Amino acid sequence: MIKSCFMKYAVLILLLFVFSCKTAKQSGINPWMGYDEKNELAMSAKNESVRLRYKLIQSKILDKNDVWKNVFPQIKNFSESDYLSLEPLIFNQDIPTLQSNIKAGKLTYEKLTQWYLYRIVKFENDKNKALNNIISINPNAVKEARKKDRNKSDNNHPTYGMPVLLKDNIDFEGLATTAGAHALQFNYAKNAFIVDRLKENGAIILGKVNLSEWANYLCLECPNGYSAIGGQTLNPYGIKKIDTGGSSAGSGSSMAANYAAAAVGTETSGSILSPSSQHSLVGLKPTTGLLSRSGIVPISSTFDTPGPMTRNVIDNAIMLDAMSGTDKNDAASKNNPKNKKYWQDVKTGTLAGVKFGVIKAFLKDTLYQINIDKIKLAGGIMIDIEFEQNNNDGFGTLLNTDMKVDLANYLKNDAGDKISYRSVADIISFNKIDSLKSIPYGQGRFDGIIKENKTEEEIENLKKSVRKSGIGYFEKPMGQFQLDFILSIANRSAGFAAAANYPCVTVPMGYRTSGEPVGITFISRPFMEDRLLKVAYAFEQATKSRKVPVGY
Repeated sequence: MIKSCFMKYAVLILLLFVFSCKTAKQSGINPWMGYDEKNELAMSAKNESVRLRYKLIQSKILDKNDVWKNVFPQIKNFSESDYLSLEPLIFNQDIPTLQSNIKAGKLTYEKLTQWYLYRIVKFENDKNKALNNIISINPNAVKEARKKDRNKSDNNHPTYGMPVLLKDNIDFEGLATTAGAHALQFNYAKNAFIVDRLKENGAIILGKVNLSEWANYLCLECPNGYSAIGGQTLNPYGIKKIDTGGSSAGSGSSMAANYAAAAVGTETSGSILSPSSQHSLVGLKPTTGLLSRSGIVPISSTFDTPGPMTRNVIDNAIMLDAMSGTDKNDAASKNNPKNKKYWQDVKTGTLAGVKFGVIKAFLKDTLYQINIDKIKLAGGIMIDIEFEQNNNDGFGTLLNTDMKVDLANYLKNDAGDKISYRSVADIISFNKIDSLKSIPYGQGRFDGIIKENKTEEEIENLKKSVRKSGIGYFEKPMGQFQLDFILSIANRSAGFAAAANYPCVTVPMGYRTSGEPVGITFISRPFMEDRLLKVAYAFEQATKSRKVPVGY
């Protein structure tokens, strides 16, 4: 009996393997083959930056061929010649152009979706090109796209039919939400509020992307973009040479490589701004509360927010509009502004007559200085400012106390039925069972979380203190000089902006001699995202700095 069952099981495995190879062959793409990465790891150990010292590159948990099983059936009738013929209509195009091509009959939502899927496997199956940024693929993406083709109208939102990738700490029904963690490998939850909003506006969720595990709040000294589930995310502007930034590394890497029309990241402090800057993208960290956080694996209910990561400003505005709304399950969204025209008015932005605060300490940065001069040439009024010393005291403590409570609430109320963990301590215990497989960089931040012991009153006082300090940091110069915006670099001011709850948008401003992209970051007062995006658009059009990564 046992032998009979074993034989049947072996035959089933063989059939599945044959099917996988057959569907792969039909698509003109071979299955993924793992490789020996010892030499790469030895080389990376010599890097000066700890962010580029990898202990693992390939995931020990995720088999890419399991991901491709959801791809190959969707592209079985899509060839390399299809891919090449459609490339001029899709590659690096903004959402309005994609919609225009579809309206003109040059393209369909089905072909658009298949093109991105084909491109993902084309590059991610090549060990010399693979960026390890894709964790899972929606098996119904093309089916949904066909339905969009049948039901399209002139009144659809611009996100209608657009393939979108989600950071894998955002719940999407049908795909696991892992936060990159081995412990959440089988976390099948209901849609996050922002996912429902995207779907209501017609977007197609293409799949989930890699991230720094637990949104970069697990280990102390580890590479950005590493997770146990996804392995090491890499940057197409310099594979294994240029940092991805964190924690929304997969969102940044996949958008830079043109794997989707748009992506969604999340930020607590710098996790959208950093990878957006590192991948020459436009990344918006909205005011906390503008977008719902329900159904997103948290760090801090005080600071967390999702946000769009795109290749241009107009797509960013379109995505922000599509995700906006009031969520009864997220009190922070209750009083957010309604009916703002984020994308409809974005092209009316100007730099002329706008007052910008220039951070004196950053003027030593050549790219920053060059772009300050460009804004001035376009009519911007530049005022040099010196910020008072501020250590953002209590910020880290507040993250610890928040995550201790907020993660427990997510595990209890939002996680799927297969998840039994209920606390940070439970996750720490699980990771110790097989530390190499779970996380080879330790879990120093998690250890710090469970050591925090604050009363509710102490936590509330801490929140008020941190917020007051953050607002004062920006408001003193903004009030004194009547500034409209502060100009920063990448995520250098992210912690202060998070403390103040001030929104930020980073826009490509050029590249270092190493080829590393750098973004200039505009900071404004709460719920001024419409003005923020307008000035970002004006800067983008005046500079047009972004270049696609060579080879992608």
